Amino acid sequence: MLNDLLDYLKNKKIAILGMGKEGVSTYKFIRRHLPNQFLTILDQNDLKDEPIYKNDRYIEFVSKDNYLDNLDKYDLIIKTPGISFKNINIERIKDKITSQLELILKFDSRNIIGITGTKGKSTTSSLLYEVLKHNQKDVFILGNIGNPIFDEIENIKEDTLLVIEMSSHQLEFVNYSPHIGVILNLYQDHLDHAGSVENYHQSKLNIFKYQNKDDYAIYASDNEYLIKYMASNVYKAQKYKFQEDKCKDKNTSYIMENYIYLNNEKLYNTNDDRHLLGIHNLKNIMAVLIVAKILNLNMDLTKEAINNFKSLPYRMEDVGKYDGIHYYCDTIATIPEATISALESLNNIKTLIIGGEDRHIDYSKFIEYLKKSEIDNLICMPTTGLMIGKLIDNKKVYFVNTLEEAVVISKKVTPKESGCLLSPAAASYEFYKNFEEKGDEFKKLIKS
Repeated sequence: MLNDLLDYLKNKKIAILGMGKEGVSTYKFIRRHLPNQFLTILDQNDLKDEPIYKNDRYIEFVSKDNYLDNLDKYDLIIKTPGISFKNINIERIKDKITSQLELILKFDSRNIIGITGTKGKSTTSSLLYEVLKHNQKDVFILGNIGNPIFDEIENIKEDTLLVIEMSSHQLEFVNYSPHIGVILNLYQDHLDHAGSVENYHQSKLNIFKYQNKDDYAIYASDNEYLIKYMASNVYKAQKYKFQEDKCKDKNTSYIMENYIYLNNEKLYNTNDDRHLLGIHNLKNIMAVLIVAKILNLNMDLTKEAINNFKSLPYRMEDVGKYDGIHYYCDTIATIPEATISALESLNNIKTLIIGGEDRHIDYSKFIEYLKKSEIDNLICMPTTGLMIGKLIDNKKVYFVNTLEEAVVISKKVTPKESGCLLSPAAASYEFYKNFEEKGDEFKKLIKS
């Protein structure tokens, strides 16, 4: 696979578009194997004086306002996921756009398990990785979580399994699909990048689009969007489904009487002592169990790994109990459905802190949910929180400009022995670099 990939890249006029983590990884990979290949670096920032490129004679830089001009002069454009082509006509260069994800799928998709969804993909990818490791498999976790694919490509052997978390940004331009594809759910998100809900969903559905009858498509059959898309029967892979309610359909996993079933077989006792809380996490577990059955894994080892797995940071993370109040950090919750899942999974939450960047998501159902919820206090931050809070008339609503203000108020209004949850239901980019930075500040403020 590696040699085929290098032969494909050799002697092409290549541009690396966007020098974030994945762009730098692509540059280093090409330089390791093709040291004299001429490359063009395209980035909004002027990078020519960065130490990494010192003494590289086979490179040119295009930066600032014109870095997306003249893309048609390259044979191949290896794009970093975060770069958007919104409002740019790319029809004449569409076939030239590729990525680390597409390149590995192009040359060897047999051992790739791709996981996507609007929420839950990092948890599910990490859980599956731990399950495979516990079953003594040679496995890497790559993509949107873990290392970029090209960082580990030299270590991939014939029997190595790759668990790749695939974001909509990564899937947007792929023309190949993984051997096993999983879509956990679809909701509204990333509308600022995709332009519409339909565009965003179709990017996700590329994970199934190019599969054949020997591949596997695993999806949530009780998700309203997936019900519609999968009914068209345009996808050729063998289909496996999971849902909360009992279903007699073949290859459908469901929950009945405290057990997860698949094809009438009891796979997992939902009363087992586990760290992953909530029905949304049980659905993540169902997806992993289906993959385990497809791969003929040892189910006892699989269940052990599931029960030992701890939630990832920033996902309903227990920050601790301070002055009689339990604090939870859920900054990964960038959509309303994720915040709802957190509220339904955690006990006795009386104060909720929400708000972040406005990405034009419809919050009407979320507002109705909050009105009926058990929370007493709603602390609203810019920008979405301020908008939502104005429409809540049956809770104590507090409007703040900073997270520090939100924490001060939470300490005053949250009843002792109850909980305060930071779960923004929006992206953090407006004031923070990412959800981790926002979560770290919250934890620091709580502990101080």
